[in-house]
Amino acid sequence: MATLVLTVIGDDRAGLVNALADVVSSHGGNWSRSQLAELSGKFAGIVEIEVDDARSSELAEALAPLQGLLDVAVHTGSPAPSAPREAIGFELVGNDRPGLVQEVTGVLRDHQVSIDRFESAIVDAPMAGGRLFRATVTAHVDDAAHAEAAVAALQKLAGELMVDLDLR
Repeated sequence: MATLVLTVIGDDRAGLVNALADVVSSHGGNWSRSQLAELSGKFAGIVEIEVDDARSSELAEALAPLQGLLDVAVHTGSPAPSAPREAIGFELVGNDRPGLVQEVTGVLRDHQVSIDRFESAIVDAPMAGGRLFRATVTAHVDDAAHAEAAVAALQKLAGELMVDLDLR
């Protein structure tokens, strides 16, 4: 079996996921995982498809007619790593300001932490007014020493930035 990773984006409207699913299904593909979302009037996401090796090129070609409805890029996936990995998860909440994501992801990069999922939003502060930046991050690192160092660096950064950091 081949694994294809599709990245998709288009103007948000009803039926986008169904149009993609129809092509995948009619060409023998199995929709295994996805993360899809609407942001600022655009619908975007990433979809993992499993398909018989002999039909992967056929499926990739069949996605081309979706252009105009959805821009689809097809990538070849790779098998999941077999070595155990240390998981790191956290939620960060603080006053919104430019550069916050860069500083947090810089700490992760410096400690060889790879982001699996990063969700963020700017929300209204409940009592004080103003806007809060909220991010939920799931990540992994290949060794426990890097995980411990990354957690310590995140805690230090949270203190410097005066943001709440909830480690999981």
